[in-house]
Amino acid sequence: MSDTTAEHEATIEQLMRAVYLGLRGDQIDPEQVVALACELMDCGHGTDAVLEIVERPPADVSPAEMTALAWRILDDSGFEPGFDLAPERLELLRAALRSVARDLPTWIDGDPEIEISKDWFPVGACVRLADGERLDWGGPIPPNACQHPVTALTSLANLIQESLLERTRRVWPECLRHNLGVHGLARDGAAVWWCAGGSGHVLAPVGQLRRALGPPLRPAKGSPA
Repeated sequence: MSDTTAEHEATIEQLMRAVYLGLRGDQIDPEQVVALACELMDCGHGTDAVLEIVERPPADVSPAEMTALAWRILDDSGFEPGFDLAPERLELLRAALRSVARDLPTWIDGDPEIEISKDWFPVGACVRLADGERLDWGGPIPPNACQHPVTALTSLANLIQESLLERTRRVWPECLRHNLGVHGLARDGAAVWWCAGGSGHVLAPVGQLRRALGPPLRPAKGSPA
């Protein structure tokens, strides 16, 4: 990638962030929208919304139209705000962790925390256990997975499950009836632990595993922690 291309992409990213923040704050700057459309046009991303912004005088575009076109430009460009621009997504993920933490096996000591992982691009979130172990097997959770409580819960449940399996080589959670590991899944508008045994069934809602199965036994001395 040439320096000119990198600078061009950096300018587009900066304008996208500025336009998004303007939309969130209901203080959109038409000049920023026009500048973004022009930059996208220059690099060959002439979508219908971009063309409309470029071809029409800004004074002829009403605030409502400008807002709608700005959202379309961001959507067409695949722009996804990070946790820094959409902090409510991070709060939603933290709330999800409080639910999933109720299901954790008893050999997990202390309270886990959400940690922003800057080792990946785009930046996502992982889980840090009290002993310092970071759970991020398969990559961190992206901000766009945290727009709804159910997707945040299922994404987090699967991240923790897969990371613990990689760390300990132990299956968790497990359906004892079918002797199978279960997975986080969105089912009928809720996040559940789903067992594929038989014709498939819900083992428990995420966050209510212990209530469904009863308190788990602590592992024998010498089991991996």
